[in-house]
Amino acid sequence: QLQASGGGLVQAGSSLRLSCVASTRAFSNYAMGWFRQAPGKEREFVAAISWGGGSTDYADSVKGRFTISRDNAKNTVYLQMNSLKSEDTAVYYCAADRVAGLRSQYSYWGQGTQVTVSS
Repeated sequence: QLQASGGGLVQAGSSLRLSCVASTRAFSNYAMGWFRQAPGKEREFVAAISWGGGSTDYADSVKGRFTISRDNAKNTVYLQMNSLKSEDTAVYYCAADRVAGLRSQYSYWGQGTQVTVSS
């Protein structure tokens, strides 16, 4: 089970940090990803991180502004979002899979957390 939190309503230019806690003893065996879905749009890839955190991947739209990280001791993956823009407004989801390097087709999904950025 994946539990995401940290969303909220912020102004453009602000920062937020999302967290996703996994209830599994084998968290370090899973690559993790963040996705988002804006109203009327398809869900899109945001960022991913490998099992140990040594490899990360970002969508072009967030590169340089967002940072994905993980703490395997806490079974938690984070998404630090800086310089937020109104187009970042979406429901954000975390996901897990044993295969690293994915931008889609994750096996496990958490519930979303709403991020709203006002301009």
